[in-house]
Amino acid sequence: MGKITIAIDGYSSTGKSTVAKQLAKHLGYVYVDSGAMYRAVTFYAMQNGLITETDFNKEALIYQLNKINISFKFNEALGFAEVYLNGNNIEKQIRTLEVSGFVSKIAAVSEVREQLVEQQQQMGKDKGVVMDGRDIGTVVFTDAELKLFMVASAEKRATRRYNELTERGDSVTYEAVLKNVVDRDYIDTTRKDSPLVKADDAIEIDNSNMTKDEQFSKVLQLAIMTVEGLE
Repeated sequence: MGKITIAIDGYSSTGKSTVAKQLAKHLGYVYVDSGAMYRAVTFYAMQNGLITETDFNKEALIYQLNKINISFKFNEALGFAEVYLNGNNIEKQIRTLEVSGFVSKIAAVSEVREQLVEQQQQMGKDKGVVMDGRDIGTVVFTDAELKLFMVASAEKRATRRYNELTERGDSVTYEAVLKNVVDRDYIDTTRKDSPLVKADDAIEIDNSNMTKDEQFSKVLQLAIMTVEGLE
């Protein structure tokens, strides 16, 4: 069976990464979490005092981009690749609400996007890749054979994210998570460089009332139909 490129875009906390990981594992494809790459840059900026609640030194971040080395290393125990920043595992650190609060601002910087998009395109040059993010189908892989666009209500997404954070021990409130979801939606859809939009040839999936199994079953069926249609 031939290999294709699968681009999964959508709003924050719509389960893009979850279904992308499932799909990649089932098909034997490479999985790339593009959002984790932007989170890694955000974490770097936070660690180096380049972004705070009151200030964002965009010029300094752009100047230091060549110091940021992002890589993925597969963890057999977890079943997916974890994110490394300059050789250090930062998988857990980049999933906090604090990082979520800054990541859309970092992702809006054209120089950051340009560098990461180039890396992402290199990762998918041989096909057999599942990549999720905000602009995968519209910018990174415009010729992807299968493009999906995930949506769900802000309340549903906030509930999922809140449960995820509290289950791992983070101290957050539902109200703070919901505000983060709404704020990120606004920034992602209104930024000048590569805003979040549905590609004309993308298939929209509203998973507001879907279980993870139902979502995976639907997406897998679409992937198989796409591959079979090209043979």
